[in-house]
Amino acid sequence: MEQRYDAVVAVIRDGLAVSEVAAKLRVSRQSLYRWMARYEVGGIEALAERSHRPKTVPHQIPAVLEARVLELRRQRPHWGPINLRHQLVREGVDRAPSHMAIYRALLRHGLIEAKAQRKRLPTYKRWERGRPMELWQMDVVGGVLLADGTECKVLTGIDDHSRYCVCAGLMVRATARPVCGFLIAALERHGVPEEILTDNAKVFTNRFALKPTEVLFDKICRENGIAHHLTAPASPTTTGKIERFHRTLRVEFLLERVFPSLAAAQVELDAWVQAYNTDRPHQALGMATPAERFGPRELLPQPALDRSALDHDRSGDDWVSRTVSVNGTVSVSNQVFSVGKHRGGATIDIRVTGELLEAWHGMELLRTVLRTSEGVVRKKRAETHHMD
Repeated sequence: MEQRYDAVVAVIRDGLAVSEVAAKLRVSRQSLYRWMARYEVGGIEALAERSHRPKTVPHQIPAVLEARVLELRRQRPHWGPINLRHQLVREGVDRAPSHMAIYRALLRHGLIEAKAQRKRLPTYKRWERGRPMELWQMDVVGGVLLADGTECKVLTGIDDHSRYCVCAGLMVRATARPVCGFLIAALERHGVPEEILTDNAKVFTNRFALKPTEVLFDKICRENGIAHHLTAPASPTTTGKIERFHRTLRVEFLLERVFPSLAAAQVELDAWVQAYNTDRPHQALGMATPAERFGPRELLPQPALDRSALDHDRSGDDWVSRTVSVNGTVSVSNQVFSVGKHRGGATIDIRVTGELLEAWHGMELLRTVLRTSEGVVRKKRAETHHMD
């Protein structure tokens, strides 16, 4: 302000030319004329620096809409400008602000956190099945903490075409029986998909064992006509959709939360999954919800679900029990096969079908072999405690 006053005085009192004073101060003549006009109206105070903010900003969000955007952001802190604008449209806003206008509003109020941008691998190719129930992706994820210090696991499953969550079951340990129990529950609720894609966890496959055998998950898929596909080792992008779902689950549901009990955690998880399926728009689905893309759909008649693999009753005529010899073999109708020397002395259950022999130890399916003997099978019944 002092410099401006000296320039005005040099012209008015000392009679110097405007161009001369402007050149000396390295300002334009127009600026000096404006200072002189302001000085004549308001004196020296009028020469103070003024705000350069425009009186009106046509592209700025109206105050009512900005307040609504901020409220939505506080209710759903993980929603970005695209989801927020979509919600405004769903609420009936006629002239919804642009994504950038919403971004600027969030930035002004400190609701945007700077973070590193995720880089997409140049070799990554996005793929998607063409209709619902063609493929499910399933996996097990941890991170559910209980008040007593227990960390629980979740069996998750999503439909590849619609991103609809078909399964989210909590368990203390991800062993065969609870995992396959949740699988059966998902099949009963939603129907039987054509294919299921999983990674190579032992609860899903035994493909990398010294002697690969059929696990319980494989057996349920086979008996219900489901093609079970496995990812290549060390290739998590193959199941990218379920991994992305896990990221959403951790950030929006699990982050910094401790649940009083397993049952309470399951109730809250079910409520979150319901909101994810029916309320949360998905950018990869053109801002539709997973439920909108998953159904309604025409369900073709399907055979009754085969859940015999989880059947507790092993007292039927198709079940026998055998004690494993010291060299790890058992014999059924003079057909001898190995279940592992380390199981010598254990009592196992064997299911005898027309073509196969299934060896079980508790809920672990040890081996499935082709039945080569047609002789009479000695019916020594399996004991019920083997199921424990």
